Amino acid sequence: MIDTRKPQLPYSAADNQHERYPQAPFAYTMLPRNTALTDAHLLVVDDQPDQLQLLIDVLRNAGCRISVAFDGSQAYQRALAISPDLILMDVRMPRLDGFAACRLLAADPRTCAIPVIFLTVAGDLHERLSGLEIGGVDYVVKPFEAAEVLARIRVHLTRVNGKRHVEEEVSASDLTSNSVIVRAAIRHLSQRLNNPPTVEQLARLVGTNEKRLSRAFRDNLGRTVFEYVRDERLRIAQRLLSSTSLSIASIAQEIGFSSAANFATAFRERLGMTPSTYREELRSRDLTSTREPALDTE
Repeated sequence: MIDTRKPQLPYSAADNQHERYPQAPFAYTMLPRNTALTDAHLLVVDDQPDQLQLLIDVLRNAGCRISVAFDGSQAYQRALAISPDLILMDVRMPRLDGFAACRLLAADPRTCAIPVIFLTVAGDLHERLSGLEIGGVDYVVKPFEAAEVLARIRVHLTRVNGKRHVEEEVSASDLTSNSVIVRAAIRHLSQRLNNPPTVEQLARLVGTNEKRLSRAFRDNLGRTVFEYVRDERLRIAQRLLSSTSLSIASIAQEIGFSSAANFATAFRERLGMTPSTYREELRSRDLTSTREPALDTE
């Protein structure tokens, strides 16, 4: 059962709330309700009780229904259970941070359409771009203004209203936690095949450990993480060889091989011919097909 009870603030946090955020109480108590927010079900994720309390007060005043989670792992599980309309998620949390949770949410067909707005105290541009890159739709910087939070939520609820759907027909029984981890890892790798993280780094990015990630790849794909990266690189290499005029060295660099020689060796081991021979054979086939005589219609 999902516990939606209002978290209890420590006395010191409640007592200093007006002092730390002097504008917040006045900002949200005077805001009119908006139909886009009324009865919207939001999942709020933060490990700081005072931050949670402020957000809950703002959102309840706007007519929203609220569920809460205290770390990224709990956020992912509750999103599966309740399918909220939108998630407000802190970035820096123990156990599983907001970015790792977002990778899992984006990789799961059951939760990929739920918009995620990150909450952060960081003004770092790189961190904000990273959050948007992995699937977040927006950012709210702490300390927040209530009117801004509600405006951003309203915009994204309006955009997804009536359009939430599952990307592919996958029943809950077809998905396991390990398959979602693999999907999240593949999404991350697809953007970094030329410079992939180590298995240990990749595991941390999707909220697991190296041993479990390796086992998940073997169980779901029949390949190790290294074998998957190699095969994807060579698949892209085949496409580039057939559809572009890039040099062999340029293709090797594009897909992350340290040298053209290493690329040629891996390509030959996998496809039984060098990249140059592969390209020449493709060109020969194309020339043959264009030179075929026209049918005699007389």
